[in-house]
Amino acid sequence: MTEVSRRALLAAGSVLLAQNASAQSGELRRRAGHLAVADHAVPVAPPDGVHTGGARTVRIDGKYDVWVKQIGTGEIPVLTLHGGPGFNHFYLECFEDFLPQAGVRYWYYDQLGCGFSAAPDDATLWTLDRYREEVEQVRNALGLERFILFGHSWGGLLGMEYALHYPQHLRGLVISNITASVAEYVKYAEVLVSHVPPAARAVIQRHRAAGDYESPEYERVLMEEIYNRHFCRLDPWPEPVQRAMRTLNSKIYNTMQGPDEFTIIGNLKHWDVWDRLHDIKMPTLLIGGRHDEMSPEQIGRMGSLIPHSQVVICEGGSHMAMYDDQRAYFAALLPFLQDAHAGKFPGA
Repeated sequence: MTEVSRRALLAAGSVLLAQNASAQSGELRRRAGHLAVADHAVPVAPPDGVHTGGARTVRIDGKYDVWVKQIGTGEIPVLTLHGGPGFNHFYLECFEDFLPQAGVRYWYYDQLGCGFSAAPDDATLWTLDRYREEVEQVRNALGLERFILFGHSWGGLLGMEYALHYPQHLRGLVISNITASVAEYVKYAEVLVSHVPPAARAVIQRHRAAGDYESPEYERVLMEEIYNRHFCRLDPWPEPVQRAMRTLNSKIYNTMQGPDEFTIIGNLKHWDVWDRLHDIKMPTLLIGGRHDEMSPEQIGRMGSLIPHSQVVICEGGSHMAMYDDQRAYFAALLPFLQDAHAGKFPGA
């Protein structure tokens, strides 16, 4: 659910897009000048007659447009829920190298206020209940029935809430890198802080006590001692991760989460579903990282409470295990998607 503080995120990702823009523009002009497609090579037109590469918008709440895009044409339908709150689908782009080849067609979906979707300036919109109902509106607009819902971080939290309210639509659920309680997460975050070197820990404690969460010193220590160890362990961070960081909606993050992951004062602070996990009846995959911001032990406990679940801990992975322990992550995800679509339950 939680990511990194605003200035640290922006600083972490300020590199690649500008470098590539000129070269990409020239390549696009060159290809456009030489493009010739025979009539028989044009794909069959969609119902509205216009090809968009799978991208479209969905009207939600009767007045806002959220962006979705279908990737692949396989038989296994998967809707993705990105993390945050306030991030976007960009960092999930690594899925393109794995899911379509495994017979999966999936949808990117930028939640309201995020990525390519509308971003109204209205803090009353940033609530768990409204986002849960937004997911249902998107599902309905896409015509998805008996699909698999994938959620990472905050998206996993949102996915659990959706599964508890709309189980009839789900063939399977993936809960990636999230625990079942904000309070439990906060406890584990304190454990992570206790393990940093004493001098760095003193900096964190001093700035937290003063409420000075935007201090460059504070954010530098968080980046060096926490995020590079527990958020993403690659150096440098992959470009899609950097791009997602640069474009986060900090207003949503602050409203729902708080100034950073150690100061949970947003409207999610009391969220807890430990006593409801037994009601998640569909096949469920829980994925965590050994070095994650989320406790592997808590994720294991979740697996003991969800009836038809499988737990995989990526031993080399962190919160972004789909990047820093990619082999283990997709070795777990792809067979689960295929089995859940086929109606196979973990342990059956």
